[in-house]
Amino acid sequence: MAGLLEIHDKDGHPEHKLQLERSEVPFICGGCKELGFGLRYQCPNKNCNYILHDECGFGLQYRRPPTQKFFKKCDFQFHQQNPLLGTRICNICALDIQGFLYQCSHGDIDLHPHCANLSLTITLPDSNELIELRENTKSRCLKCQRKERAGKVQGLSYVSSDGKLCYHVACLKEACLDNWKRGYFQLDVLPNEENKILALQNLAPNQVVRPSEGQSSNAMKGIKLLITFLKLVVSAILGEPFTLVSTLFQISQN
Repeated sequence: MAGLLEIHDKDGHPEHKLQLERSEVPFICGGCKELGFGLRYQCPNKNCNYILHDECGFGLQYRRPPTQKFFKKCDFQFHQQNPLLGTRICNICALDIQGFLYQCSHGDIDLHPHCANLSLTITLPDSNELIELRENTKSRCLKCQRKERAGKVQGLSYVSSDGKLCYHVACLKEACLDNWKRGYFQLDVLPNEENKILALQNLAPNQVVRPSEGQSSNAMKGIKLLITFLKLVVSAILGEPFTLVSTLFQISQN
C-alpha cells in the first residue's frame, strides 16, 4: 500500500500535519487504539505524541479499504468513530473496535483499518509453501488450542498450507500486545536468550521452542519451521517490524 508522505487529521489532530516515517519502536495508534510497529504517521512536534498507523492514515484520506476477499458484497466506508449504537467487533480479528473503522453500508460488517490491510498470503522462505489468511479452518490455534474462538464473531486465521500451523488473528494480536507489555518487544533493551525464549513460549505455549542437544533432526526442523511461521505472522500482524522480528527470533542453537 503506497502511503502519502503527509496527511492532515483535521478532526483528531488539527494543529499539525502528520508525517510518514518508519519506526521500530512499538506504539499505540491514536486512531484505532491498536498496537503497531513500522510505518506510521506522526506529528513532527516533539511535544506531541499523536501517531496513526499508516493504514489508518490511508483510510482517513481515501475513505475506502483495499478490495476485500472475504467481504466482496460489502460497500465499506471509513469512519473515525462508530456511527451506530453499541459495541462493534472487527470481523477479521474478532476484537472490539475502539476507534477508526471501516463499516459496511448495511451495518453488519466492521473492520479495523489495519486488519483490512493484512496480507492474504505469505510465502515461507526457501519453500513454495504458503501461509494463508483463512476462515472456517479445521486447525487448532497455537495459542488457545481451539479450532474456533468463543463469541458471535469468529474472525480469520493464518494457516500453513499443510494445516499443521494455525494462529487466530485475534489470539496473535493479544499475544503480541502481551509480549509488548512484558517488555519483550522493546528495542531499546538488548534481549537476552531467556527473554527470547519466554517471548516465543508466550506466542506458542504448548510447543517446544528451545533447541537443545540431543534433539533429532526432525525435531530441530520442526522448531525452525515453527519459529519461521511465528516470525512471518507476527510481521504481518504488526506491520513488518523487520529489526525487531529478526532480533526476537535469533535463537541460539546451543
